[in-house]
Amino acid sequence: MLTESYFVSVSGPPLANNTAIPKDAGIYEHTLHPTHATSAVLKKSSVPSGGLALSDTHVFACQQDKSTVHVYVRPKGNQEAVVTFPERIRSIALHNDVLFLGTQEGRIIVWELCTGRQVTTAPCHVQAVTCIAVTPYHLLTGSDDSNVHVWSLARLLELGPMIEHEPQETLSNHRAAVTSLVVSQSVNRDTNICISASKDKTCVIWNYQLGVPLRTLLFPSTPISLALDPCARAFYASTEDHSLYAVELFGEKALFGPQSSQEGVAVQVSAAFGAAPQEAGPATSLGLNYDGTILLSGHTQGQVRRWDLSSRADSTELASLNAAVTNIAFVSPLPSPKPTRPTSIVKPFLGNRSYNFISQIDSDMVEETRFSKMLTSSGLPQDMLEQAILAFQGPASNAAGDIELQKENEELWEIINEQRALQKKTLERYVEAASAKA
Repeated sequence: MLTESYFVSVSGPPLANNTAIPKDAGIYEHTLHPTHATSAVLKKSSVPSGGLALSDTHVFACQQDKSTVHVYVRPKGNQEAVVTFPERIRSIALHNDVLFLGTQEGRIIVWELCTGRQVTTAPCHVQAVTCIAVTPYHLLTGSDDSNVHVWSLARLLELGPMIEHEPQETLSNHRAAVTSLVVSQSVNRDTNICISASKDKTCVIWNYQLGVPLRTLLFPSTPISLALDPCARAFYASTEDHSLYAVELFGEKALFGPQSSQEGVAVQVSAAFGAAPQEAGPATSLGLNYDGTILLSGHTQGQVRRWDLSSRADSTELASLNAAVTNIAFVSPLPSPKPTRPTSIVKPFLGNRSYNFISQIDSDMVEETRFSKMLTSSGLPQDMLEQAILAFQGPASNAAGDIELQKENEELWEIINEQRALQKKTLERYVEAASAKA
């Protein structure tokens, strides 16, 4: 069985004088499978909603109503650095080795962790950036000004002091602050969707590259947090009235696409699949495991609850923390391999200078040889099997038979050449006899 773990952050004053909980604990690492347990506790953090980001080596946490980001080393479990920025940070997101930060003033700050290069955009949002979602090619930012901006990553990371950073698209169908934002990882321009939740009690499904709203969903209460299925088949929403909703995107009545007969029409969502206990409070954060079968919810009264999506049974309490839960982030049990990884972060520097790339190389610098591939592979390598199959499919060859045929051909050519020479001499005598008679 794969080992699954997740991180939980809290914020706000302690709910009770509980001496069993470590003092100043702000971020917890829990193991979900095979048994639930607390594996690490990171202290001295008060993380707002949307303010937690994870990498294979580090944990990044912005602080409630502050302009600082705390950086923790995951293998050691200690704090590596406290990074200060010129504005208060409201939300963060990580993509590869680049950290994106949304500020209270509506700016986007881009921080390259291995070089320290910092890029700051103009305040394109009128109010604070409350949530950030990132794909391999785009950055999406939601704000209290009710807008969602779509940014090109290549444009944001482009070198040059005179580059003007403007959003590629602006999604502006909401009438109140955006509370949560999730995005699919599809690279197809026609199936790139994101879902935004707002205090106007709606969720909107967008084709964010085209800037087109595909469907508006109406909820009985304000949606607080969203979680998207790993295959983008459905999404889950928690609301202020303690309810949790599951919305299928491609069910019997598809919400968009060729199977949708009324694309663009608003749909009322009223049937919740579960509700949190009153003593737990509403779920302010949601997290899905890697295969989309288990949903975790974090609540204002410090509870972390587990929902089994395959059976839709009642939730069970996994942990009870001493402050309001603000973020739940899963660690992938099957991380994608990367050629390099940062051993220590380089603090950001705003300005023009030459940067050094500081990272650890995890892959071989020399290409893999045929011999090393045979040593590391289980059984016969794939390329050898393919060559053997192609050899069987080709015509059979007999080296000994080929030599015998070659000798026979040479003997036959000798006989033919002798016959030609004899024919030539006979023809010459005939010509001489004919000329003598004449």
